[in-house]
Amino acid sequence: MAAKLNLSGPPDSDTSSPNDQSVSSRSSNRSLRVADKARRKNEAEDPFVLALKYFSDVEAGTPVYGNDDVERNMVLVEKVAYSKGLSPEAISIMLEFAMSLRMGTILCPRVLKCLIPAAVVPQEAVVRAFVWLGVGKIPVSTQILFIKWVLTVFDMIDAKDQLRAIYGFIFSFVTEENLVCVFIFFLVVVRVFRVRKLLELQSKLGRQPFLLNLLSLYKVFCPDLVTLSIPSRIKSVFRNHNMPWRSALIAVQKRDGSQAASSISPASTIKDKTNPRKRKHCHLVLPALCSVVNKEAQTEPSSSRKVVPLVQLHSFAQLLENMHRIELPAQMGSLLGSSLALQYLDCVQDESALLRLNFWLGYALHEEFLFCGDGGASQNSEEALQFLNKLLSTQHFLQEGFSSSEAFLYKFLNVWDGSLLRPQILGLLSNIPVIPSSQIRRLLFEPLMQLFFTSSLFFKCGLMECLNNMLLKWLTWHSVYALEDDLDISLNSHTSINMTLSGFKDSVMELVDFVGRLASVGLQLEGCHSLLLSFILDFYETVCDTFLKYGLPLVVIPPTGVFYPALFASDPVSVDRLAYIMYRYKVNLTSAKSQETEQAFHISRQTFREFNHYAVVMVNCLWNSKMFQPGMGIQPGEELLLKSNVPQYWMSFDLIHHPAFMSYAVDFHQKCWPGRKDMDLNSIKHSKPWSWYLEYLFSQGYDGLKQFVQSNISRQKAAGDGQGNSLST
Repeated sequence: MAAKLNLSGPPDSDTSSPNDQSVSSRSSNRSLRVADKARRKNEAEDPFVLALKYFSDVEAGTPVYGNDDVERNMVLVEKVAYSKGLSPEAISIMLEFAMSLRMGTILCPRVLKCLIPAAVVPQEAVVRAFVWLGVGKIPVSTQILFIKWVLTVFDMIDAKDQLRAIYGFIFSFVTEENLVCVFIFFLVVVRVFRVRKLLELQSKLGRQPFLLNLLSLYKVFCPDLVTLSIPSRIKSVFRNHNMPWRSALIAVQKRDGSQAASSISPASTIKDKTNPRKRKHCHLVLPALCSVVNKEAQTEPSSSRKVVPLVQLHSFAQLLENMHRIELPAQMGSLLGSSLALQYLDCVQDESALLRLNFWLGYALHEEFLFCGDGGASQNSEEALQFLNKLLSTQHFLQEGFSSSEAFLYKFLNVWDGSLLRPQILGLLSNIPVIPSSQIRRLLFEPLMQLFFTSSLFFKCGLMECLNNMLLKWLTWHSVYALEDDLDISLNSHTSINMTLSGFKDSVMELVDFVGRLASVGLQLEGCHSLLLSFILDFYETVCDTFLKYGLPLVVIPPTGVFYPALFASDPVSVDRLAYIMYRYKVNLTSAKSQETEQAFHISRQTFREFNHYAVVMVNCLWNSKMFQPGMGIQPGEELLLKSNVPQYWMSFDLIHHPAFMSYAVDFHQKCWPGRKDMDLNSIKHSKPWSWYLEYLFSQGYDGLKQFVQSNISRQKAAGDGQGNSLST
């Protein structure tokens, strides 16, 4: 029996195995069908799916007013769009509904504004929308809104091949709206007839910024087709963003963790879209210096003019040997990390290279510091610090700034808090070229004034140093690039923009007057702080020598809000520096007055009167002990002076009783009369002790005070007491 059971066991098991598999397969299929049926049922009951089906099936001519269904479904779509974003299928359905105008033009802008993609945008949907533009029934304002949306989500479109295929169709809209130029800017396909049409449009419309930007990019890729001379310092008008849409995109990405929807296939997703912050901060990392992708031209032995990539050069001698055969790198940002590349850029002054570098640099600065609603570069300050330091070292090497960083700064100052990367931002600010006087107030003074009056003492000092460096560079550019006829000056060696000498003087005058106003109010706010006063006097040490040192026929006297705090300062260094500044003013004014007839320029009589007044005040205050006398400019009421209970108040600020020099007077008195128990500082004013005291004071290193006394006071030896002097101004 056991044997029979054993023998019969295997056949039974063999025959039951197919049956078990069949039952398992049927059970699995049934589970899938049930799950699929449940999913379809859930989708059928999902209000959002029903809303999409409504907009997909709605018939043309359906009225909007009084239609509760369209309003209810529209609200559902908007709610999902602003909270989770729309899937590619939803984007296609809603974009087709909006551009086909099946319910007229009323809903079209509203639909476009809620097209917030959750992952990617189907290229086919964008192409179909452009086809609808050719119908001619869509209002111009709606066309502009559509193009703005395309520019905002341009990087999220899953492919670009079909868009480039209809490049000619998009190009036909260039006469209607400059925003189309922006879109064309990202799909550059250069053809001769397109360049010719742009040139015809420019001759008809004038030098429009959007046409110049598009032509400048065409010239980079095909310089032989664009023979027009285009300056590299042109204002960029191409932006691939719109702030409301961008803010909504960032909010959706934050909420969903930047993960693509499950309905997107792996082939259609864009690399690095799962972590936009990581992708964005790649702008702050300088690319490596490498050759272009196509290297056939440089490796071909039969080539008569071999092209040499910059990456293969390792010395300045090699650079000189191959100066006219250099191949620019694939990524222009890599030039900032190579000293040889910067030397090439400085020597050759290639406009196309500068244009490409400015475009890359401007894009990086704007993306990382201006268009980041979620923190921007402040979230990764170390990368931003290294990037800006490298940019600063590059500008110091080239001895000039980039037009892209200049344009960035004008925008960034309006949103800057004054503390983020302060040394680097102020360093970049000091490198900007001369700004026309008609624009300097709007671009520079207004944002800086708000920052100055609402920031700390250290920011005020840093800004004063920045403006002093800016003025130094302006004056240096003037002295270096001034033409022989002394009529025009070139603002930048890489540009053809010129400014007349009178225009340059107006800009310098505006800057000096602005600093004077800031300094006067800043000293009041900070209680005449000696540190701030030191930076202000640094600035006026530059201003006082504009004529002799830099050849600019302009002399600007400091305001009273700077002169008197320096004269009455409690530290001797500030008084000494003020004396030196006044000495240099006299030297410059004397030289300018002697050359006025020869050089055909004129210094205002008011300037001479202001200087003479200050010189008289200083001499009467420090030397003659006639403070608070009539005609001194500062004349408090007699009653107020008596209430102060200060004996001989008119001598309070001479070289003996001045708070800055009293310690020296006491020390001199003790050395001169060591046996005296009672100290009488007035005894120093006798003839011989006074001369000894001056020598003692000058020996302490106060050369500015010495030069001022020697140039403005004629000392006469007198038999009796007193200094025996006369004013020589």
